Amino acid sequence: MPFFSSKVPADFPDSLRLDKYIASLPNGMNRSKLKSGITEILVNGKKAKLSQKIKAKDQIDIQWEDNIPDDIIPQNIPLDIVYEDDNVTVVNKSQGMVTHPACGNWDGTLVNALLYHWGRDSIQQIKEGEEAEILERRRPGIVHRLDKDTSGIIVTAKNRDSEEYLQNQFKTKDLQKEYILIVTGRPPAAYGDIRTQIIRDPKNRHRFKAVDNTEDGKYARTLYHCISCYGNYSLIRVRLKTGRTHQIRVHMKYLGCPILGDSIYNKPDSRFPNATLMLHSQKLSIKLPGNENPTTFTTNIPDRFIEIEKKLKAMFPKTILS
Repeated sequence: MPFFSSKVPADFPDSLRLDKYIASLPNGMNRSKLKSGITEILVNGKKAKLSQKIKAKDQIDIQWEDNIPDDIIPQNIPLDIVYEDDNVTVVNKSQGMVTHPACGNWDGTLVNALLYHWGRDSIQQIKEGEEAEILERRRPGIVHRLDKDTSGIIVTAKNRDSEEYLQNQFKTKDLQKEYILIVTGRPPAAYGDIRTQIIRDPKNRHRFKAVDNTEDGKYARTLYHCISCYGNYSLIRVRLKTGRTHQIRVHMKYLGCPILGDSIYNKPDSRFPNATLMLHSQKLSIKLPGNENPTTFTTNIPDRFIEIEKKLKAMFPKTILS
């Protein structure tokens, strides 16, 4: 993904809109390209908008996408559908599937598969205009997302009214999401409540970091229950109270128990060199359009969990933390 970085000179005389400042630089980008392909803007490490005024000594970091396709096309990709009605489709997303088209993954996504399953036509992409409208066209029906290597329950909307109804529950946290995971290490107690801020790791822009005693970043809260331990490995269930990027992965790292198979927040494991990210969205309770009471969706434990737990049981005695 292309990346632009620039520091405003110390003798910069006045404030100027960020997009105008970037367009004025010899190696800058025009405003049309910024609007159509931008994925993230940081000013002094904090998220910003193109309209923000910049000043002397500001550090500007921008990521953008190139080669945006003209259309998002339907693709005949098999889906494990847990539930479906006139308003929603609930899918057990496979590990390795990207939720929606983005740089590096313009096809083969859940959106491409849903468009085919719903019998929809290709969706024309716009490359200029309001950022919200540009992104909305790339994510039809997507109410929330799972990382590419996270498997499990995801609810999608078949129409705009349902999309707004479901999105509101994610905004107000009026729902329950539970995940299962296998980690390296043992947590300090059988139950815990992790509350931190999450910021982008200043040493690695692809990672995030949990920090205390600061107002920077975004507040994140994760409840966990350690089901069992096998040697230096643990099977854990978590419930999210907020929904931040990489939240579970970051909080497990913060706890000293990074997720097994996590190539970003953990090291390769000699016992399980082929392990993929051991993180699965197993349960979602949410109110569906037209229903006053929540509906709960669950999935079976993935085969990759069963295989690793079987090996752990053969190597170590089972321990229950108190």
